[in-house]
Amino acid sequence: MKYDVVVVGGRLAGSTSSLFASKGGLDVLMIEKRQEIGTPVQCAEATTKDTFNILEMDPSKKYICADIDGVDFYAPNGKHFRIRGNNMYGFREGYVLERKIFDKHLAIESARCGTDIMVKTTVKDLIIKNGKVCGVVAKHLDKTFDIKADIVIAADGIESNIARMAGLKTFNQIGDMASCAQYEMVGVKMDPNYLQIHHGQNIAPGGYLWMFPKGNGVANVGLGVLNAKETAYYYLTKFIEKLDATPVELNIGGVPLSGPIEKTFSSGLMVVGDAAGQVDPMNGAGIQNTVTCGRIAGEIAVESIESEDTSSNYLKKYEDLWRLTIGNSLETSLKYQKIFQNLNDDDFNVLAEFLENKNIESISKLSILKFLKDYPHLITLLFNVFILKQ
Repeated sequence: MKYDVVVVGGRLAGSTSSLFASKGGLDVLMIEKRQEIGTPVQCAEATTKDTFNILEMDPSKKYICADIDGVDFYAPNGKHFRIRGNNMYGFREGYVLERKIFDKHLAIESARCGTDIMVKTTVKDLIIKNGKVCGVVAKHLDKTFDIKADIVIAADGIESNIARMAGLKTFNQIGDMASCAQYEMVGVKMDPNYLQIHHGQNIAPGGYLWMFPKGNGVANVGLGVLNAKETAYYYLTKFIEKLDATPVELNIGGVPLSGPIEKTFSSGLMVVGDAAGQVDPMNGAGIQNTVTCGRIAGEIAVESIESEDTSSNYLKKYEDLWRLTIGNSLETSLKYQKIFQNLNDDDFNVLAEFLENKNIESISKLSILKFLKDYPHLITLLFNVFILKQ
């Protein structure tokens, strides 16, 4: 078997890379280890409207569960404030998706553009000759075989065995990995067009709890914790006890929050998505970043093969371009994540007291300075995280 490109991983990163490589006329094979693309869900499922512009795809009611106009932030003492529209760093109006349907839809679109797909297939090793990745050793059921390729794209998630096989450093420190748990629940009472974010050391130490509406009283209720004494599941179970709602699905996993890996390419190889650490370190969001980098990987693959140059020097263009596109955003998010990590419950309560029932766009710098004179670190946070249009 021989392909221009073999993509390892059939979720969002893999399908996007495959889609744009196939659109460019390449022979592409996408390999997915699970028997069905889209399951299990490994995401809170919210994304921006920009995601669909990047994919050159119109959003469909088949997988759009809710239109999102903003987010409600809850402090530990129960006070809350609302951010509407795009008036906060890292948030844009968007949607809550049904990822089981959306991920498969994206794979189907890729197949329609010419991508071959193999499910329930694992990659056991890379084929490397003279320091260049030139294929994979795959296993489907009981059969093992070689698949040659000019380029391999590693889209295999946070474990990223493919990147490690190629000699790239992908190790995440335990302290940089958020432990996450999420229930999909029925009977949740909340505004159907606003996300909810809850902070508090007794709710989600080192992280936050989210409630994302999916329509008709269904919502994702989950949380992520960092360096906590108990598991994410423990804190989630404790929180949902006060909800008059019924769980219908549980997912548990981890999210890397340390920022991108040092190097996302080598000769014949590109790494994309969670495997490359292209997740927003502040909020753990990854859909828009993933499709951005997946598209870049697919398009660079086209350029590389058309130029008959799949060397490390050429594929460096992939890293240069994705860092130019989202690199500054990731660095800024990492900085803000460290600020949020140092906030205590009193800080969140003070923020909520100040912002409660206020229009963010109308807040003056003077009012911030007066109210938060004893909290200089919160002043910096407000000026930088919340986009105040003066």
